[in-house]
Amino acid sequence: MSTNVVFTIGRQFGSGGRQVGKTLAEKLGIPFYDKELIAISARDSGLSEALFSNADEKATSSIFYSLVMGNYPMASGALGVTEMPLNDQLFLIQSKTIKRLASEGSCVIVGRCADYILRDMDNVVNIFVHADLKNRVERAVRVYEVPENKAEDVCLKADKQRANFYNYYSDRKWGMCRTYDLSLDSGMLGIEGCADQIISFEKLWRAHKGQGI
Repeated sequence: MSTNVVFTIGRQFGSGGRQVGKTLAEKLGIPFYDKELIAISARDSGLSEALFSNADEKATSSIFYSLVMGNYPMASGALGVTEMPLNDQLFLIQSKTIKRLASEGSCVIVGRCADYILRDMDNVVNIFVHADLKNRVERAVRVYEVPENKAEDVCLKADKQRANFYNYYSDRKWGMCRTYDLSLDSGMLGIEGCADQIISFEKLWRAHKGQGI
């Protein structure tokens, strides 16, 4: 197994998953990718950043699920990439960017089905960050300045959008424990505590993989 480790982080809205990932990357001195993926994918493809921003973690209704599950003859040329719905084209482009970044060295990648996209790599630790709704609502108001009377609805709708995106582009279930290597309650552990737990877990994970600590 590679000595490099890629950490993917799924997260509920308002759980602080992005900040956990950023803190983890800072502690380990490795690159961090969240919204940065939009700019990098746009640069890689020559397309507008606005296209990727508008499609970010949003699913479409199309035959793409059949494509990723291998039930449609994409490789045979029966369907060209340019004939797919735009969001599906952008997902393919961003997937290539994620694979490239993961192959270049250790890093932290937030959201965007990264755990599923990198499922064939053996040096990936998949994490899910969650918290109870009360904590997430408080964080949405405090950090993201969401109006207090709308914060709960914003959290639930954002979670639904992320779940729809993940469930659509993968054969897994967003937020389900068996989908991830490690699940953390940021309301209980805090941001720093979550990052420290991931670092501790990675040592055990390496030992299990035969790397040693």
